[in-house]
Amino acid sequence: MKIAIRYYSKTGHTMKMADVVSEVTGAKAETIDVPITENVDMLFLGSAIYVAGIDSKVKDFIASLDGKVKNVLCFSSAAVLGGSYPQVKKLLEKQNIPVDKREFHCRGQFKALHKGRPNEKDLNDLREFVTKVLQG
Repeated sequence: MKIAIRYYSKTGHTMKMADVVSEVTGAKAETIDVPITENVDMLFLGSAIYVAGIDSKVKDFIASLDGKVKNVLCFSSAAVLGGSYPQVKKLLEKQNIPVDKREFHCRGQFKALHKGRPNEKDLNDLREFVTKVLQG
């Protein structure tokens, strides 16, 4: 199975998470600035919720996929709101790209809120999650 990992991270939280996905899958974690240039079976897409939405750069990246991706799995963090899945799914459905219903989401630190998150427990939970996804 051909796997790609792309992420967008303003604070470094999602980058930490992408590095864990990379560790488990063996695929290189790259920012969304690196386009998907070949067909991919599974794209692990990392983002966060900023002011109730995903960043416009993530939206632009999704628009660039042009059918090169068979399936997308979201991982995200946010201080207050839930995961990025609903917003990502809506954008990908317009391109007929399926989104896995499984999503990994954890709290992210914002100022004093959720200090130190994602923490080691969150990252270990992500390792377990990705391992289960790969096992089917």
